[in-house]
Amino acid sequence: MTLPLAGFLVVSLEQAVAGPMASCRLADAGARVIKLERSDGDFARKYDDDANGQSAYFAWLNRGKQSLVVDIKSDPDRALIHRILAHADVFIQNLAVGAAARSGLGSEALRQRYPRLVTCDISGYGEQGEHANMKAYDLLVQAESGLVSVSGAPGEYGRVGVSICDIATGVSAALAVTEALLERKRTGVAKGVKLSLFDVIADWMSVPLLQHDYTGSGPRRVGLAHPSIAPYGGFLTREGTTLVICVQNDREWRDLAEQVMERAELAQDPRFETNKDRVAHREEVDDMVGTFFAAHSRGDLEAKLRVARIAYGNVNGLADLSTHPALRRWTVASATGDVSMPAHPNAALPTPKSLAIPDLDAQGAAIRKEFAAPA
Repeated sequence: MTLPLAGFLVVSLEQAVAGPMASCRLADAGARVIKLERSDGDFARKYDDDANGQSAYFAWLNRGKQSLVVDIKSDPDRALIHRILAHADVFIQNLAVGAAARSGLGSEALRQRYPRLVTCDISGYGEQGEHANMKAYDLLVQAESGLVSVSGAPGEYGRVGVSICDIATGVSAALAVTEALLERKRTGVAKGVKLSLFDVIADWMSVPLLQHDYTGSGPRRVGLAHPSIAPYGGFLTREGTTLVICVQNDREWRDLAEQVMERAELAQDPRFETNKDRVAHREEVDDMVGTFFAAHSRGDLEAKLRVARIAYGNVNGLADLSTHPALRRWTVASATGDVSMPAHPNAALPTPKSLAIPDLDAQGAAIRKEFAAPA
């Protein structure tokens, strides 16, 4: 099977998560990705060694790439980069704002020099304004964007458990690059793509922001519950395990009341007739559901919920995820041993026959020979 981006060359001056996430998606789709690294490597290489001797973040986000160590302040290395870019389709960078341009790798100048080159600049808060030069690590953007304020349970603030701003931006960048490649095919002209972590997560915050802007108040932090839907959240079973249910509409509420809880009168009660009514009486609704769940075993509840076609799930730990029957995995080779990780989410992509995490400068000599200056 030919992968959709086979034959495309991507050059990525990247580090940490957002840039590597973008180029990883392109690599998984078949693009050749040359990762430009400083002499001491992408600092994500040294986050930990938890993935069978590899950094977990680095192993996940850099599979299938080629590593080339360069000094972007060195004239010979800049010349090498330009020789590669002359053959490239995409250039991605997520350095500090202005750093790539100061090294002669600014996106506008590159597109003038290489008209078929799609450029992608990833920043924290955009390239203009008072926040442009602020450091924008994932937690900081979670905090600045208001994401932390609507996440988790009441009480002490907590971060979302994964680097969601970085990851969302990387995936959005990969999509934007692909769109630009399609436009280039149609018009023959390559364009630049610019994304910031703040813009991406602000877009993801649209619902609570719209609620705030047009009602004067946004959602409260409600833990496993949903701020706009009820009943929707986690309830303890008789064994003390947490079972999550999601009642999306009024029909499902009637099915929950009649078929699961066997309380048909609740389906006719005007206090709970619509979702808006149930949210207004959330404490009473949750108390009734919680009391019922606490009196029944997880197995009995799951059987009832399946029959009634009520959406449910278990609150799993990492050990449960590791053995989950729905988890698909890819095996990725590395110098320290194979690393088994979740597969690309597009199940239509074939499982790679060979995929590896590159050592620092692993392909450096070969790439320098391939793109050597003419004699």
